[in-house]
Amino acid sequence: MTYFNEHEDYFECHEVLEEYWKEIAPKDKTHPLTAWILLATGMYHWRRGNFSGAKRSLSKSIDRIRMNEKSVFFEGVHLQEVMKNIQHALDFANQEKSFEAFKIQIISQRLKDVIDTQPALVPLTGDHLIHKHMLRDRSEILKAREEKRRNRH
Repeated sequence: MTYFNEHEDYFECHEVLEEYWKEIAPKDKTHPLTAWILLATGMYHWRRGNFSGAKRSLSKSIDRIRMNEKSVFFEGVHLQEVMKNIQHALDFANQEKSFEAFKIQIISQRLKDVIDTQPALVPLTGDHLIHKHMLRDRSEILKAREEKRRNRH
């Protein structure tokens, strides 16, 4: 929540959630966590002006939430408000309107307490936040891909 709500670091939010998803439900593309991953991805694309990527990701996020509405992964947040905000973002992306951030409203005091106990994060700004995927060191990722490719042959 800190990456999404406080820092609007949607790329990092996506990365953290994706790592967790890979641990608990690898390859299950209908898992509720994928809704949050797609939401973060959609917001990242929209802010960068990639409207087609934003529309695709935000729309899939809505579908995954609807598919899993009763999931524990949606407890503690105002899910109807989240859905309303995603739909608003999707409408704006469809109209190629400027990016507007929103926060995920936390309604559980227990969840708020857990978030408050997390270590402080250093927020990024400017291009380092908006174009994060292009500016990061990808050497480990590329090395892992090459290793995987070699192992297939």
